Amino acid sequence: MSSGANVEATVVEERPNAVYELRSEKGHRVLASLAGNADRNFVKLAPGDRVEVELSPQDPTRGKVRRKI
Repeated sequence: MSSGANVEATVVEERPNAVYELRSEKGHRVLASLAGNADRNFVKLAPGDRVEVELSPQDPTRGKVRRKI
């Protein structure tokens, strides 16, 4: 199983159930949840925060937030 590409993005808004709407550097919209470590450490994201996102190989509009930049 291959992993998706890692891209940098900016948080646009927080949605219910810890899902975040992000805008990638290229202007694409991505919906992402927190990855394991960030979720366990209670990382809180706010609009305007920069994050590193791993995009899903099956659906590039979905991903997981790996870390806050």
